[in-house]
Amino acid sequence: MQAGRIFCAIFIIALSACSTPPQKPGSPVRGDYSYTKKYITWMIEREMEDADVTGLSIALVDDQQVVWEQGFGYADKQAGIKATPDTLYHLGSIAKVFTATAAMQLAEQGKLDIDQPLRTYLPEFSIRSRVGGIDKITPRNIMTHHSGLPCNWVHGMSQRNPGPFTEVVTAVKDEYMAYPPDYVFAYSNLGVTLLGASIERQSGECFACYMSGHLLLPLGMTHSEFAPRIPGKSYDRGREIEALPLRDLPSGGLISSVGDIAHFMQMIFANGKYGGRQILAPESLREMFRVQNANVPLDFDFKMGLGWMLSGIDVPRAGTVASHGGTTLNYHSLMVVLPEQKLGVVVLSNSVTAEAMIGKIATETLKQALEAKRGITPPVKETREAKEVLLTDADVRAYNGYFDTLIGLVKVSAKSGDLVAEIMGQELELIPREENQFGARFKLFGFIPVKIGALEELNISLHKIDGHDVLALKSNNQSMLIGEKIEPVPIPPRVLDYVGEYEIINKYDGPLPQSVRILYEDGLIIGAFTFAEKPGFVFRVALKPVAADELVTEGLGPGKGETLHLKKRGTEPHIYYSGFDLRKKPAGHS
Repeated sequence: MQAGRIFCAIFIIALSACSTPPQKPGSPVRGDYSYTKKYITWMIEREMEDADVTGLSIALVDDQQVVWEQGFGYADKQAGIKATPDTLYHLGSIAKVFTATAAMQLAEQGKLDIDQPLRTYLPEFSIRSRVGGIDKITPRNIMTHHSGLPCNWVHGMSQRNPGPFTEVVTAVKDEYMAYPPDYVFAYSNLGVTLLGASIERQSGECFACYMSGHLLLPLGMTHSEFAPRIPGKSYDRGREIEALPLRDLPSGGLISSVGDIAHFMQMIFANGKYGGRQILAPESLREMFRVQNANVPLDFDFKMGLGWMLSGIDVPRAGTVASHGGTTLNYHSLMVVLPEQKLGVVVLSNSVTAEAMIGKIATETLKQALEAKRGITPPVKETREAKEVLLTDADVRAYNGYFDTLIGLVKVSAKSGDLVAEIMGQELELIPREENQFGARFKLFGFIPVKIGALEELNISLHKIDGHDVLALKSNNQSMLIGEKIEPVPIPPRVLDYVGEYEIINKYDGPLPQSVRILYEDGLIIGAFTFAEKPGFVFRVALKPVAADELVTEGLGPGKGETLHLKKRGTEPHIYYSGFDLRKKPAGHS
C-alpha cells in the first residue's frame, strides 16, 4: 500500500552512489525527451546498483506516443536473458485499477450500480458487524477503500496452488467488519476481490475471461492476463528466490509488461478510446479521477479516486497526480498518470529490494518529462530549518504510551528528559517543534544522536478526531493518518488464559509466520509475529478485548479493527483469525 510505503521509507537509510548525472542542455527543445531518457537512465543504473536490483523495465507515455520504453538488467540472470519492455512481471495491486475500470464498464451498461449494496450483486455474501451498515458496503466505497471490510482473507491467499478467489465470498460469513463504511481509509484486498466476484456474476463470464475480452485484448495488451501464476524469475540481492502466485486475482493477479501498460495509459489520455473503440466513457474516467473522500475527517489530506490514489506521489504543478503501486513478496510496480498533462509512467521490477527506488524513479521521470513537454519546472524548495522548542510536561503526557501505527506498535516514553520512540528495535528521539509538531532523530545504540535527512523533514502531530487520539504525518504540505494512541482497558481474566506461544494447525503451502506469541505488557494484550523472510524483525500489534471471546486489532487504517476469535477445545486455547486456527503451545514447548 502506498500509504504504508511512504511511512516505512522514512526509516530506510540508503547510501547514494557518487557518479555525476548527465549535463542538462542549456536550451532544451519543447517535446524533446532525450535529456529525460539520459538522466533517468543514469538514475536507474545508479539506483539498481545501490539496491542490488536484478531487473527493471520502464515506459514513458506522452498522450498517444510511447516516447521511451526500455529494460535494465536481467529478466533471467542465470540464462542471461535481458529485461525488455515486453518482459512480464507480476504487477500486484495495480490490478485494482483494472478491476475498478471493469466495474465502471458494467456501470455504463446498467449491469452494476456502484452506489447499490454489494449484496445486490452477491446475495450469498454476508459478514457480521458490530457497527451496522452491512448494506452500506457498495462498489464505490470498495473502490475507495472505505468499505469497512477487513484488509484480507489471509488463509490460502498466497500458496503454490491457490484455490479460486471466489471462495472468499462465503468464507467471511462469520467474520466482522472492521469499521463502519465511509469512516476511514482502510486498504482492503478483500473488498476488491469481492468486487471482482460481482463483476464475474454480473457479466456472466469468469473474471479473467471478462478482463481479457473487454479490457486487455481491446487495448492490445496481448502479453497480459489475470492468472494465479508467476510469469518469470524473481530475485533478492541477486539471488533467485521462489515467487508464489496470488489467489485474489481482482486485487493482485495482473501479469503484464510496461509495453502493455502503456496502451492502458494511452486509452486514458484519449478520453477512454483505443484503436477507434470506446473502452470507457469520458465521464467514467472523470469520476475515477475525482476525489471521493473529501468529507472523511480521519483521512486528513489523503485523497482517493475510484481505484486510483490521488495522494502519495508528488509532482508539483502537474495538476491531478493519479497512481497505484503493487507490492508482492517478490515484485514491485508503480503506475502514475498526469491526466491533465497527458503524461504517464510505469516502472516494474522483479527484485525484492526495488521497493524504495520505484517511487523515486517514477516521480523523477514525470518531473523531467513535464519540463520537456510543457516547460514546467518544480518550484524552488524553501529550506526553512524547523525551529525546535522545549519539551513540556503536556507533551510528555500526550505522547507517553503506546501508538498502533502503519508499521506496528510503537512505544513512546520519557528518557533522560527526552521523548523516545521504540520502532522496529530502534530508538528515535522525538524533537518538539513549533505548532505542536515533532520531528525525529535517530539514536545509534540508543544514545548517540545521528542526523538523517528524511527524519529531519518529519513533522508528526497528535489530533483528537471523533474520540480518537490520532497521529498525522505531514509531508509535501499534506497530512495523512499514520497511527492512533492506545489506552489500556480492563483485561478479562479469561483473556489472560490466551497469553503464550502459538502454532498454526491448518497450515497451507505458502508463507507463514515463523512464530506467533500473545503477550501481556503494560496492561495491554499484544500480538508479536516473526517471519523467516525478515530476520530480526518483530511485528507487534495491540489487541483489544471487545467480548469474552473476541479481540480486535487496535488502531485505525489497514489491518486494524479486525477480529480474533478465542475458543477452547477442551482445555486447549485456540485463536481463529482470517481462516487460521492457532493452538496455544503447552508451557515449556517452543
